[in-house]
Amino acid sequence: MKLYLTAFGLFAVTALAEIFGCYTFYLWLTLKKSPLWLVPGVASLALFAWLLTLHPTAAGRTYAAYGGVYIAASLAWLKWVDGQSPDRWDFLGAVVCVTGAAIIIFPHAKTITSN
Repeated sequence: MKLYLTAFGLFAVTALAEIFGCYTFYLWLTLKKSPLWLVPGVASLALFAWLLTLHPTAAGRTYAAYGGVYIAASLAWLKWVDGQSPDRWDFLGAVVCVTGAAIIIFPHAKTITSN
């Protein structure tokens, strides 16, 4: 169980780095905030890319499993940053995606977290 929590925990941190990095471009381009927002944004996107390399399994499998966690993290961002509550369909979609990520990770847990 610890292996699964480690993998999902790392995916959660990775998702936050990616979402924040992309959000800074949204702030600049859509909300007309200062382009200085891009400095932490680019650093966050670099952190995101590095975090994905910490899983020693095949990159495609890592990205596929990460996708489910990213979707769930995006809905948390929707609630806590955008101030909008996800609806039941959002929750259902996230459950389906996280379940899919778990199905991908479970048979490979030892290789996903064996750094």
